[in-house]
This record gives sequence, structure tokens and C-alpha cells, in this order.
Amino acid sequence: MEPWLRLGAATLVPVEQVPAPGIRSRVRLGLSLGYWGSGPPADAGSLVAEAERLGFDSIWTAEAYGSDALTPLAWWGSATSKVRLGTAVAQMHARAPTTTAMAVATLDHLSQGRVVLGLGASGPQVVEGWYGARFSPQLQSTREYFQIVREVLHRERPLAFSGERYHLPLPDSQGKELRLTVHPLRAEVPIWLGAEGPRNIALAGEIADGWLAGFHAPLRDQWQRDALQEGFSRREPQGPAPGFEIAANLPLVVAGSAEDAADRLRPLIALYVGGMGSRRHNFHFDLFCRMGFQVEAERVRELYLGGDIQAAAKAVPLAMVEAVGLVGPRAKIEEEAVLWQQGLPTLLLVSGPVENLRLAAELFL
Repeated sequence: MEPWLRLGAATLVPVEQVPAPGIRSRVRLGLSLGYWGSGPPADAGSLVAEAERLGFDSIWTAEAYGSDALTPLAWWGSATSKVRLGTAVAQMHARAPTTTAMAVATLDHLSQGRVVLGLGASGPQVVEGWYGARFSPQLQSTREYFQIVREVLHRERPLAFSGERYHLPLPDSQGKELRLTVHPLRAEVPIWLGAEGPRNIALAGEIADGWLAGFHAPLRDQWQRDALQEGFSRREPQGPAPGFEIAANLPLVVAGSAEDAADRLRPLIALYVGGMGSRRHNFHFDLFCRMGFQVEAERVRELYLGGDIQAAAKAVPLAMVEAVGLVGPRAKIEEEAVLWQQGLPTLLLVSGPVENLRLAAELFL
């Protein structure tokens, strides 16, 4: 009879697949500051200070259609000296690629070379509703965006680019080929791609210096490994870029029971599965379906889109929360942390409160 280790309420894993206790974690930690609600979070400054004190690798900001990713990163990052400063993600359609390159060159100088540029596409509702741009053809647009940002930062010649989406200078115009006036501190600022579907994950493996995975399920990630490998096989030379990194969110909640802890995360998961997109396009919904939760995700989405947000949150099963996070009593979390210590991600992004940061440091650093 095969020995098994129980991880969570309903997950059994063959013992040989679980890293042995005492193996030093190879992952690093990042502080996820996200984007604001109605205003700036009051505790962000103290979280940043504690993250650097604890030995976190990086701090990360995000944007949707409220606070932007770059301004808070510069503000809170100015109080640090060691942590890397990353965007997870800066939306490509929010800025021309040349504008993004200008911002990166500026912030990289001010931070003395600590910037990681995480880019992502968002979805059709935001891109077409908020930015007034066409979402498709997204894969080709991403390729062109990466290429232009890199060409600007390399500063080898005045910029001239002609693609399917971007044309610089604009044809039949008074536009002039220009070169970035600032001499970048680093011509090779790392550029990561936020990606959830197989084709975008493969694209991250092909053109990016890292992959921002968002929600991640360590026991349900073979399809992601396959997609990454496909992308690596298309690189020249074949294989991942030197130093290629993978970051994933790690929801972390300590409580007396797994169910009580999961209740803290259910509204967040319901928001992404049910509310971050439409019935036609929701990449977060698709992600949970690929993890094996299609029936559950469909139930959550129908309730959310039907206006019953509380019922949608209650419909998120415990197994779905446990697949993508560490929840429950301290002993349970310590047991399950081994899956993340030796899993696919090399960087785990953790949110506050400060107690979460300290627990994560104990578990992984």
C-alpha cells in the first residue's frame, strides 16, 4: 500500500513527492502591496520597512483602474535600500511602450538598479472600456511591446519600429526617429510577463526574463510546466533565459480551523473567478478551471454575475482555497509549506498584515 501524506482537507500526496523536512527552501519572498481600494493603505509604509528588515527580496505593486503601479512603487521604494522594486503588473495598454521605457529608466536610476518591470495585458473589459484600445491581437502586441521597451533601453540607435500594432515613428507623419536622452543605468532591466493561459505562459518562457503566475496551485501545475517548456524551446539558444524567475501569489491566513481561515480568502477568490471579467472573457476563471475546479468555478461565476456576491463567496469550496494558499492552524500551514518550498515558483508574493510577513519569513527564509 502506497504511503500518503494528507495536505489539507481533501488532498493526499504520495510521500515521495513531498520534500523532506529540513530541506532549506530555495524560494525568496516578495511583499505584495497590490492596488488601492478607495485610498492608500495606512500600513503600507510599515509593511515595506518590515519586509526589508526580515530579508524579503522585493516589494510589488499593481494596478487595475484606480491607483497606478509606478507612483506607489517609487514612493514606498524610496524608503528602502536593498529590496527590488517590481510591478505585478503594469498594464501594457495603459502606456505607450516608449512611455514605459522612460519610466523604467527613470526609476532604475533613482533606485540604483533595483527595478523589475512586470508587464501584463489585463482583459478586454479594462483594455477596451478604460483605455479605449483593442485587446486583440494580444500575443503579437505583447511581443512588440517587449521589443520596443528593450530597444529603447538598449539605446543603440534612434527608435524605428514597424509591427502589426505599433509603428514608430507614425507613418506619413511629421514624426522623427528619436533616441532616449537618458542613459539607462541598466540596459538589461529584467522584464517579466504576467500570464495565466497556456499560450501566454509559453510566451513568457520565450521572450521574458520571468513569469508572474498570479494564483498558483503547486499540486496542479503540470500544464503550466508544459507551457513554460514550450516557450523555452522557442528561445535562441533553447532553454530558459539565465536567471529566469517565477513568482506566484501565496495567500496566507492563520486561524483556528481551515474553514475559518478560508472564509477570509473566499471573497477574494470569488471576485477574481466571478467578477474580474465577463462571461465571455475571464482569464482568472479559466485558470481555476485548468486547475481542475471547473464545476466549482462555474457555480461561483453564475452567482457573482447574478448579483449574489455573498453567495458566490460561500460557494468557493475549501479545497479550492487550499489548492492556491496556506490556510488553517499554524501546524497545518507548516506541514503544507513544503509544497511551496520546492515547487515551481522561485519567488512567493505575500500580503500583509505584518504577522503574515513574519510567519512567511519563518517558513521560507
